[in-house]
Amino acid sequence: MDRDRGLWITWYDLPAAGRDEHLAWLHGTYMPKVLKRPGVLHGAHYAVEKVPPTSRRRYTTDTSVPTGSDYILVFGAESADVFSDRAERYASGAPGRFDAELTGEDRGMLAMRQGERATLVAEAARTDGPEAARREPGLLPSPCIQIGSYNLGSTAAEAELLAWYADWRMPALGKMPGCVAVRRFVSVVGWAKHGVFYEFASAEARKKHWPTLASSYPEMEAWSNRFIPSLTHAPGSANPAHRIWPPVTQR
Repeated sequence: MDRDRGLWITWYDLPAAGRDEHLAWLHGTYMPKVLKRPGVLHGAHYAVEKVPPTSRRRYTTDTSVPTGSDYILVFGAESADVFSDRAERYASGAPGRFDAELTGEDRGMLAMRQGERATLVAEAARTDGPEAARREPGLLPSPCIQIGSYNLGSTAAEAELLAWYADWRMPALGKMPGCVAVRRFVSVVGWAKHGVFYEFASAEARKKHWPTLASSYPEMEAWSNRFIPSLTHAPGSANPAHRIWPPVTQR
């Protein structure tokens, strides 16, 4: 079975004026256009649930990092290489190959995005959860997701991050009720270098079971409390979000 080992993730805000028209265009015109590209396996659009930041989470103060975090657009592909034309924009600032296919309406709608931050990532590891069988056809990401993205200050911290995920976080999510899957990724293009993509069967399942991680694994929670403050998160990270397109179907 094909695996979506490459992701193109975009965070952004939209103004109130024209928002409904933008969403209708995005879901009805733009996303189908991207999905026709060779190697693209799925696309999903999410509205972010705003939650108060925790005291142990540190955010970047780099003003060059865009701060949009109301919506998350995710496209999955066989590898990050499928989205190489996205990388062209970073290299030259000029429109990439895909941009040349966009209409005037497409460009106008895309220009509505505020605080847009995009990244191309490659999957480093994946663990299926107890709800993996509830995944919808076509590898479509789940009705509820949570994405964290961050940098670290040293290779020693990166080694500890690897151990934290491999030895605890991913095995724990593999047993957590309501979890469909969790994947760890590294950035190929964009801010930040590291990230994690959680999938849940529903927002309700996430809210119910997520708090149990700390009580179920007290020793690892102590590790988390010590280590997480060393991460520098992107604006709004970690972003819990519910899918608004394609519509969620009951399984």
